[in-house]
Amino acid sequence: MGKYQLMNVADGRIFEDKGWMLDDPEGKTPSLVRAIFEQKQLHLGDDSMGLYKFADWMPIQRTLENPSCPITYKSEKLAKQLGLNNLYITFSGWWPAKGAKMSTCSFKETEAYSVCARLGEGQKNQVLVVASAGNTARAFAKVCSDNHIPLLLCVPQDNINALWFDKPLNPCVKLFTTATGSDYFDAIQLSNFICELPGFLAEGGAKNIARRDGMSTTMMSAVTTIGRIPDFYFQAVGSGTGAIAAWEANLRFLEDGRFGNNKARLMVSQNKPFVPMYVAWKKDSRTLFPYDADQARRDAAEICAPVLSNRKPPYSLCGGLYDALKDTLGDIFAISNAEANAAKQLFEETEGIDIYHAAAVALASLRQAIEQNIVKADDIVMLNITGGGEKHFMETHQIHYLEPTHIFPIGFSKEDVRKVAEDLLKN
Repeated sequence: MGKYQLMNVADGRIFEDKGWMLDDPEGKTPSLVRAIFEQKQLHLGDDSMGLYKFADWMPIQRTLENPSCPITYKSEKLAKQLGLNNLYITFSGWWPAKGAKMSTCSFKETEAYSVCARLGEGQKNQVLVVASAGNTARAFAKVCSDNHIPLLLCVPQDNINALWFDKPLNPCVKLFTTATGSDYFDAIQLSNFICELPGFLAEGGAKNIARRDGMSTTMMSAVTTIGRIPDFYFQAVGSGTGAIAAWEANLRFLEDGRFGNNKARLMVSQNKPFVPMYVAWKKDSRTLFPYDADQARRDAAEICAPVLSNRKPPYSLCGGLYDALKDTLGDIFAISNAEANAAKQLFEETEGIDIYHAAAVALASLRQAIEQNIVKADDIVMLNITGGGEKHFMETHQIHYLEPTHIFPIGFSKEDVRKVAEDLLKN
């Protein structure tokens, strides 16, 4: 387990983690906190450890059952199609032939195995609360069910088809949804109301160092496989937390000293028409522009990758996505459903496995970058395929779905939430 302290990114203040700290209690400016690990050089564990083979750079108290891990390989067929000589694919999903065995088919498992392993004695009697647009909920449900960790999920009702599993879940996992027509932000608001009540623990989202350091295992997989830091990093983003995590891992590799001294340019993408970060970035604005809630819900309903529809991402605060993009000379792309669908088909035809639309958005942005001559043939490119293999998985497994314990209407009140949540604790 990696020994670490916390650093306020805004002012550099170093302080001790007193257990599940999400912010600097003395901070004056909105900022992420970052884990500063004692071990500056990463020593890999055995592959049998799953993502815990990267434990030197993970803020965890223990390891959990059935851990999975991203895999990285050098592409041949897709690379040839794109005209690239050094395309490395980091794949998180179900592809046993390649060694990828994430049964939820999503890199959100990296978050769940890290966050839940950070839980200590001080949190064991509380119910962990996670808001999600779908894939994160599925990952946390699996990990918490396998390890008997009390969990309450908050998910938009329109997204619960994402809550499928290969076996019935342990009753320690419960689900609240927000009514049809709601979006991810409504689910976040629901979780915020719940976390004001005693007995519930906010997972923390991007503010939780364990979430980001779990996601950073994608970059750790790529760098240790390639043998150097890549020139470019491509990923589709809803919150941008995965890209922030990749940047933070890159900074640690610079301190490590064995993998080069460059910063991978973060090339992230959103799915049109839901593109609030793209709009702000293209105007060089640290602040996101106002986004009417009803319009945001309509836009979220149109995109083929609904997991990318976060209205309140960690873009503006210190250490957030804006800073990560500025520091790495990165960029944001806007990808249409048609472009994503074409990329999805291309990946399956060339690499031989199905991928999620969010991952296809990332591939479509890579195609744009090549067309715009940003990425050259000999550049070392990491493509983060954040989910895939679902079709392959469902062909060989019986599927079970998680049903909601309660559905909240749009416009729910804090009092409505309090009554239902307190009843849940009693039962």
